[in-house]
Amino acid sequence: MKFGMFNMGTGVSDPSALRTIAEAAESSGLESLWCGEHVVLPSPRVAPSPADPQHHFLHPSVVLTYLAACTQTIKLGTGIVLIAQRNPLILAKEFASADVLSNGRIILGIGSGYLQAEFDAIGAPFRERGRRTDEAIDVMRALWNEERPSFEGAFWQFSGIDAHPRPTTPGGVPIHIGGHSEAALRRAAQRGQGWYGWMQDPEQTADYVRRLSELSERHERPAELGDLEITITPPARLTSEAVEQYAAAGAHRLVSLAAPSERSMLHAVDHLASLAD
Repeated sequence: MKFGMFNMGTGVSDPSALRTIAEAAESSGLESLWCGEHVVLPSPRVAPSPADPQHHFLHPSVVLTYLAACTQTIKLGTGIVLIAQRNPLILAKEFASADVLSNGRIILGIGSGYLQAEFDAIGAPFRERGRRTDEAIDVMRALWNEERPSFEGAFWQFSGIDAHPRPTTPGGVPIHIGGHSEAALRRAAQRGQGWYGWMQDPEQTADYVRRLSELSERHERPAELGDLEITITPPARLTSEAVEQYAAAGAHRLVSLAAPSERSMLHAVDHLASLAD
C-alpha cells in the first residue's frame, strides 16, 4: 500500500510549515503529498460548499511546484483540480511545467466540479461541465503528445500551434479522475490512469472498484492507460486492520486527511509511517 498526505496548501499555507511537513513526509517514506482546489467559495457558506470562505486554498500548480523545490523523490498530486472551470491549454502548460520542475513527480487529479456559485463567479457554464471535462482531457493530451498538436471539438479548436517543454513523464502527466457519479466513474474507466475516491470506507471502496472494473470492460479501456490506480481518502483515522481491508477492496494508495495544522499533519506523518513499517 502507498501512503499519502492531504491538505498541503489546503488549510495550511505557511511556507515554512509546508516545507517542514513535506520534508518530514519524504524522510518518513510517505509516497505522496496532495492538495485540492477551489478558486472561490460561497460567502456566506452554503451547502454543498466544503469549507468556510476564509479557508485557505493555494493554487495547485503553485503549491506543488513549491513542494517540488522542497523535496527530491515524493510524488505530488491534486485531489482535485476543477478542470471544467479551466482553459485546458493553460492547465496543460501549468502542469507540464510542474512536471518538468519536479522531474516527473506530478499526478493531476481532476474533477468536473459541483459548486454552481463558483462556476457562476468564474464565468464557466455549470450545465456543460461534464462535456467540457471530457474534451479538456483530450485537449491536454493532444498538447502533451502530438508532434503537431491540433484539436477540433465543441469547446476548443486549434492547429498550427505548439507548446514546450513537454512533460517528462511518457504520455504526459498522469490524469486521475475524481468523483462518485456514474459519469465520473465512466470517465475514469475510459480516460484516466487512476480514480480518486473521497471519504470512502473499505466497503464503499470495494463497490466502486467493482463498478470501475465493469465499466472498464464494457467500454474497452484503452490499453495505453494501463491498469486503473485506485486512490482513496478514508473518512477516519487509519489502523493496520483498516489498511488490510482497503488493500483487499482494491485500493492502491491511501491519502490521509489530517486536521489542517502543522502539528496535526506531522503527527499524521508519523502515524502513516508506522503503518507502512
